[in-house]
Amino acid sequence: MSRVYDDERLAGAYERGNELPEGSLRAWVELIASHARRPSPSIVEIGSGTGIFSAAMARWIEGSGVVGVDASEAMLAEARRHHPHPAVRYLSGEAEALPAATGAFDLALMSRVIHHIPDRARAARELVRVLRAGGRAIIRTTFRERLDAVVYDYWPRLRAIDERRFPGEEEVVADFVSAGLTLEEVTSFAQPVAANLMEYHARLVGRPQSKFTHLTDEEFRRGLVRLETAAGNEALDTPRPVLERYDVAVFSRS
Repeated sequence: MSRVYDDERLAGAYERGNELPEGSLRAWVELIASHARRPSPSIVEIGSGTGIFSAAMARWIEGSGVVGVDASEAMLAEARRHHPHPAVRYLSGEAEALPAATGAFDLALMSRVIHHIPDRARAARELVRVLRAGGRAIIRTTFRERLDAVVYDYWPRLRAIDERRFPGEEEVVADFVSAGLTLEEVTSFAQPVAANLMEYHARLVGRPQSKFTHLTDEEFRRGLVRLETAAGNEALDTPRPVLERYDVAVFSRS
């Protein structure tokens, strides 16, 4: 995976800037859980970051055991600090070489990580190896052809950057199907990430996402000013929740 998150500053900022409101996080976990085909599933999250989703799945998917795998020791340290759970183990590993036995899992999640994986085809083959028959793999991302994040309104150059970084739907599907997985569906799901633009601004001050490393300090500052101005104008009207939409691709292992 990309090594950008080895930076301890970014790992710490990620935790503070990417937490979800409890209701939104629970809605995502319910969507993920709906694809489990066995009770008390064994789950692996690949690219688990600071453990936000790993711990949430352990909390709300009854009887589940979760392994969170990440290549960044800085991220794993944040996960163990902020999101410990008796049903979660955080392990160091790459998507292309998972630290798990063959057929160990019923469910695999890759959330906002597919664009960081250098060899998607090899990672897909690893999913086939570690999933049990009937297991499901869930890819939570934004495909290149549907980049629509609110962040682009304030840092427009990020859209062009992400068009180079993010894969398209057909590319991902081709890699995973070629590895032996079956595409079940591609859907879209959106949930609030902040109550209003002022709260959204506070989340982004620390540059908590890898995309911001592609901007100069001055570019980032100008975007933050644009967002702060919009938040101030919104405060005079009726603030609205800030939504983030993601594509969700679901694959099964025969």
